[in-house]
Amino acid sequence: MRSSSPLPRMSRRGRVTIGVLVGVFVLFTLLGWGVQAWTDWLWFDEVRYTQVFTGVLATRLLLFLAVGLGMAVIVGGNLWLAHRMRPRMRPHSPEQATLERYRMALGPRLGLWTALVAGVVGLFAGLSAQSRWNQWLLFRNGGDFGVKDPEFGVDVGFYVFQLPFWRYLLGVGFTAVVLSVIGALAVHYIFGGVRLQGVGDRMTNAARAHLSTLVAVFVLLKAIAYVLDRRAMLLEYNDGANVYGAGYADVNALLPAKEILAYISIVVAIAIIVFSNAWMRNLVWPGISLALLGVSAVAIGGIYPWAVQTFEVKPSAKEKEGPYIERSIKATRAAFGLDAATTRPYAASNLTPPASLATDTSVVPNIRLLDPQLVSETYTQRQQVRQFYDFGEKLDVDRYAVNGKVQDYVVGLREVNYRQLTAQQNTWINRHTVFTHGYGLVAAPGNRVVCGGQPFFVSGFLGDPQEQQKQEGQAQTNEQCAAQTEQVPAKQPRVYYGERMDEGDYAIVGQTDPERKAEFDRPVGEGGESYTYTGEGGVEIGSFTRRLLYAIKEQESNFLLSDAVNENSKLLYVRNPRDRVEKVAPFLTLDGDPYPAVVDGRIQWIVDGYTTAATYPYAERINLQEQTADELTGRGTFQLARENVNYIRNSVKATVDAYDGTVRLYEFDETDPVLKAWNKAFGGDLVLPKAEIPVELAEHFRYPADLFKVQRNLLTRFHVTDPGDFYSAQDFWQVPNVPDAPDTGQKQPPYYLFTQFPGQESPRFQLTSALTPNGRENLAALVSGSYVDGQPKLEVLDLPDQTRVSGPVQVHQSMTNNANIRQQLNLLQSQQAQVQYGNLLSLPFGDGMLYVEPVYVKTAAQNAPPLLQRVLMSYGDGGSYVVLANNVADGIKQLIEQGKQAATPGAPPPGGTPPGGTPPALTGELAAAADRVQTAITEVRAAQTSGDFERYGRALKALDEALTAFQQAQRAAAAPAPGATPSGSPPASPAASGSAAPTPSG
Repeated sequence: MRSSSPLPRMSRRGRVTIGVLVGVFVLFTLLGWGVQAWTDWLWFDEVRYTQVFTGVLATRLLLFLAVGLGMAVIVGGNLWLAHRMRPRMRPHSPEQATLERYRMALGPRLGLWTALVAGVVGLFAGLSAQSRWNQWLLFRNGGDFGVKDPEFGVDVGFYVFQLPFWRYLLGVGFTAVVLSVIGALAVHYIFGGVRLQGVGDRMTNAARAHLSTLVAVFVLLKAIAYVLDRRAMLLEYNDGANVYGAGYADVNALLPAKEILAYISIVVAIAIIVFSNAWMRNLVWPGISLALLGVSAVAIGGIYPWAVQTFEVKPSAKEKEGPYIERSIKATRAAFGLDAATTRPYAASNLTPPASLATDTSVVPNIRLLDPQLVSETYTQRQQVRQFYDFGEKLDVDRYAVNGKVQDYVVGLREVNYRQLTAQQNTWINRHTVFTHGYGLVAAPGNRVVCGGQPFFVSGFLGDPQEQQKQEGQAQTNEQCAAQTEQVPAKQPRVYYGERMDEGDYAIVGQTDPERKAEFDRPVGEGGESYTYTGEGGVEIGSFTRRLLYAIKEQESNFLLSDAVNENSKLLYVRNPRDRVEKVAPFLTLDGDPYPAVVDGRIQWIVDGYTTAATYPYAERINLQEQTADELTGRGTFQLARENVNYIRNSVKATVDAYDGTVRLYEFDETDPVLKAWNKAFGGDLVLPKAEIPVELAEHFRYPADLFKVQRNLLTRFHVTDPGDFYSAQDFWQVPNVPDAPDTGQKQPPYYLFTQFPGQESPRFQLTSALTPNGRENLAALVSGSYVDGQPKLEVLDLPDQTRVSGPVQVHQSMTNNANIRQQLNLLQSQQAQVQYGNLLSLPFGDGMLYVEPVYVKTAAQNAPPLLQRVLMSYGDGGSYVVLANNVADGIKQLIEQGKQAATPGAPPPGGTPPGGTPPALTGELAAAADRVQTAITEVRAAQTSGDFERYGRALKALDEALTAFQQAQRAAAAPAPGATPSGSPPASPAASGSAAPTPSG
């Protein structure tokens, strides 16, 4: 009888073909890896952080080899052992006859098949292990936090540094045992050690000893898992109290159950070995032992804790869970830095505008009117000059001392946007060797507008400021539209590294001939100046080997063929500052809003870096992406990854030089154990000490936005420190939605302001946000984050529970629904123009609340930027005192006047709304004045559309005169006849009319 082979033999040509294909695949794979590794090394060598490259690479290789070889040895060893234990004689049966074909196929090459299976298993295990390089480095280098958990008294460092890697190793052990059991069982079955048919035992003694030992090892690993689970219980979610950490049922039922199950597992493991091999030598009693372990796990580890939770905890959860809620509150406040927050009451009881508003020097003069998101279009239109320059979707806010006065400025870099190059410009030569950089940091005071609502630019000019203004048509009025000199001067204004540069936007710089300047530098007159890069940044690619290397990396033959690449050429890549820091410090979570600053004459990008952890016991676990999302996410700010954390520190301030790309990491939190572990892991000098931070650089540090949003969101709950009140959740707050679009569900972003809050000794540059009670819209609290003497300061102004003061959404609705104001807003808005609202600022002042909201108008003309036209202002509860003014100074005067009128007996109510809430019909001179205003608005829009700046200036002047006449007509119509008793509607303030060309404020 001929026996047929289960696997047909492959022809020699087929084997050769497969070998060639596999060889080509391996060759190209190794070539790709080699090129990537080599170019990465060159890049890290350029930025002088090779210890990161070598440290991460060596750790990955170590884990890959250690875990991969370990897994391969364990699985392969058990396969080999199962084959060695095969029975020499097998009873005849149809089952064995069928398996004989496989034994004949596998027998001659069993070593090869075993090595292949073990190799594949080891490969995947090693690939999985190398991604755990961060856990291993923390495991090796982590220290103590100096804080012990409230249940076991173990230092928090064990949970953050040790526990994650121990749990990973335990998972590797389970995987190795399970794969060994499956593989050994298969080999025993194929070679007769395990049978399903025939007379006699179904399993040989050797097979039984082998498999039972593996099962016993699995059960012992389960015992270890129960021990680690006892620690990990402090990280789990407590459904009964809606907080993280072990609760009453966990501590009093599940915790002892885990300990009992650990002991039972050890006993079961011993029983399996003894009963299977030393005594009865069968699987009945081991099977019973495993079944008892399963029943015990369900009964002791499941049913008993459920019963305690259901019948003991739920009926009196507030009392039972109180101590554990308190643990979570304390841990969360410590893990997220909330325990350092200062809370002070703020009555906000004054609802009448105080006269001190007119003489204030700390809050009112510093009110920021420029919205960084809206005016980015204005910067682009007024400072762009060429279509390929761009300022991004959102600008940044920083502060500078100019002429001895510190105030906030809205700043942006004039960068090259490669997406805006024309088809003719977008060649390889132009894209990578000509349009290599932007030029200048453009800044404007946040509290000043000029020339029809434009920012007052004070820096970043491409040439002589006066000449530039003439070229842009800004000299049509006597008003100064920009500074005459650079007030924030940058010695090196060129921007080779910026936010508008993506991964593929590399630049090739450097020339052999110093007279040949190939790079476009800046527009001058009808043409432009050229430039050759002289900085230290970039990887040298002058040699043929380097050019070939990057030609392969970028898949671009021009590296070899183009004359633009010469022996002096350098390649600048990874040019986005956030990407650059992320590559240098892959262990940091980076803030989504890097910002530029002029430091010692050079433009530096400042990037906030966070160290995080997800295993701080009892602390609330959050998702960073969800907690930091608001209206601005993805529109000028980067969206954070979906990272779950329960510990965060702003431990690093990183800088990237906009000219040469130099990256520096400065230690900012000197007490953070996580940063200390990472610094130790990379040699101890990766992060510069805090003492080495230049003073001028420290002056531009600001409270990071994403950290503030996380802390603000957590404070909505964890400002409540009493466990009983926390459980009832009646005092929780919420972050309000965007005031002018609350139905979108987007959260109101926090705002940077240079202002002074109650309890502060002087104005500070701080990040602020308003909070409202949960489920209501009135104001509950104001939160601010700032730096005092180089240390973070988080402060909360807590308003009374039953305050009448409105929140941001209510204030915006009250101001825009006021009859007089709505009438004037309608004059500004039509089919050819739309009204846009800027940041609604909530400012505590005079034991009350002052609200300021800029009003912009954007016409329908192509590329027309929004211009600041009015300022909405309110004081008190948000609805009683409301004005729409030309500028802040006028608005303050009108608010004070309204307050005086309200204090006069028999005076009409402030706000300008007649009884019944319906404004009177316009008649006589008032109607004629309104028609004149409408005609002037139409002319302004037509002039702006035409692009004739001289006509536009005349139209603005005519509109201002028309609005002044309308205001005078309003006052005349509202003034009572001589001797008459005041009644009816009060005279409308100029705020209710406004002007299309607001005068400078602040």
